[in-house]
Amino acid sequence: MTALRDADVGTLLRGWRERRRLSQLDLASRAEVSTRHLSFVETGKSIPTREMIDRLATHLDVPLRERNHLLLSAGFAPQHPERTLDAPELLAVSAALGRILDAHLPNPALVLDRWWDIVDRNSATDFLLEGCSGHLLDPPVNAVRLSLHPEGLAPRIRNLGQWRAHLIGQVSARAQRTGDARLRSLADEVTAYPGEATGTPGAGDVVIPLILSMQPGDLSFFSISAAVESALDVTVDELRIEAFYPADEATARHLEQGGTPTTEGRRARADPL
Repeated sequence: MTALRDADVGTLLRGWRERRRLSQLDLASRAEVSTRHLSFVETGKSIPTREMIDRLATHLDVPLRERNHLLLSAGFAPQHPERTLDAPELLAVSAALGRILDAHLPNPALVLDRWWDIVDRNSATDFLLEGCSGHLLDPPVNAVRLSLHPEGLAPRIRNLGQWRAHLIGQVSARAQRTGDARLRSLADEVTAYPGEATGTPGAGDVVIPLILSMQPGDLSFFSISAAVESALDVTVDELRIEAFYPADEATARHLEQGGTPTTEGRRARADPL
């Protein structure tokens, strides 16, 4: 999709339709427009209105960042602002994210952007950084790169094959959904790291765990992602909370008894690292 950034709106819309594996008839039926009109839009014989672009983008599940580009390609102003998290308009969202991170202690939790760069985290994630090479901790810190790089967390991941397959699959799927060249590049980069992206689930596994070799013993986690589904701002639309929970009783006890970081400790660190 990035290769089409300078294309006209019709070409871009056709690209999104093909990416979603929809025929013109499928999309026309969903958007309640005629197939003839949609064909004219895609071939440039008809210039869509702002409302038509928004309707088609909604049925094509186009992310807000790319919806702005569709509008720009048709000569319209972007509809969705992209503010920084410290902007006054985003104060309520950023405060809520902070409260969620605090409330999740003693369990690790991070706020990630579209590219898996760490925007914020709680202090229960400190142990994840131990032993990682300094160049991986230079901002912006990428959680996928930090996890799978041989100088990062990878040597301590007991089920590295499983976790590699899980993360690479997630990055590749998001790259496909968004058409984002940066995500495709990240997927290619981490796929080239040493190790096989394979693994056999345990007989009792109901989720793919992250099993870390730690002292005094292995810690096992599973993760749950959350997002603001009603976002109208590009920054908010692209944020995800990745919260880790103990996958077994031993891990839960270790976190509860292992000197839990305080809320004040997390908030005292303004930088995500």
